Amino acid sequence: MTSPAGAEAFAHPALFYRGEQEYLDGTVPFVREGLEGGEPVAVAVPGPALDVLKDALGADASAVHFVDMTVAGRNPGRIIPNVLRAFTDRHRGTPVRIIGEPIWPGRSSLEYPACVQHEALINPAFEGRDVTILCPYDADRLDERVLTDAYATHPVILSGGGGRPSPSYAPEKIVAAYNRPLPSPPASAERTRFGARELSDVRHRAVARAARLGLSDGRLGDFALAVAELTTNSVLHGGGSGTLRIWSEDSQVVCEVRDRGYLSDPLAGRRPPAGGRPGGRGLMLVHSVADLVRIHTGPGSTAVRFYLGP
Repeated sequence: MTSPAGAEAFAHPALFYRGEQEYLDGTVPFVREGLEGGEPVAVAVPGPALDVLKDALGADASAVHFVDMTVAGRNPGRIIPNVLRAFTDRHRGTPVRIIGEPIWPGRSSLEYPACVQHEALINPAFEGRDVTILCPYDADRLDERVLTDAYATHPVILSGGGGRPSPSYAPEKIVAAYNRPLPSPPASAERTRFGARELSDVRHRAVARAARLGLSDGRLGDFALAVAELTTNSVLHGGGSGTLRIWSEDSQVVCEVRDRGYLSDPLAGRRPPAGGRPGGRGLMLVHSVADLVRIHTGPGSTAVRFYLGP
């Protein structure tokens, strides 16, 4: 397989593999070529794949930074800032290689829109950086829709030992296509309107509601932080007021904040915002503590929904 790295520009190929041997054939040479060239290499894949790659790399594994994507990337919205940017920013001035596998069999339909938007947003997030991010896709076990979307989010597809340009590369279309209205909250969801004067009260009431719904003491602090950031953003950047809803869903507590703002930057919350641009920092904090964040935005209306589990 010809390595996708080497050009002094950002590269984001997808690796379609079938079975463990094709996985190793596509990833191990990529890692070793980077190490031989003196490039920092990170591997962020699901835990079982980490073990397979470590075994295949042998002694070379000690030079690689490994991340369990099922932990660090449980919320796809924190992969760019907390995994990819965290590694590349530590190695500015030198080419960097990363294997990142954010979509694996078992990802839920609730998580998938955030996963595929993440893959699309990698491209503008790293444009102009000397970084190569190789994304493996299990072509045997993933839904055909996932593979179709991968063609749209990756400019090059690697498969069977060769590579070809994607005929349908259009990441901006994926970002727009998955910016869908969120499902309606259940009738049982507690609804509270708030403005600047009600910020403190609505936060205390929200935390108390989350505790009654069974959120553990250890996660109430994360919940309080996320609510504080989102409600403050609504007041400062979302028209001065908003609506907060809380409910339970399976084993998670769900909170949604709606306001009249508009997130014009699709990368808001996934990278440090440009100087002077409102918003983004608070949303990044929400991504950092939540298990999942779903967003729908349009002119005059934004809904941010986050999930916290035990």
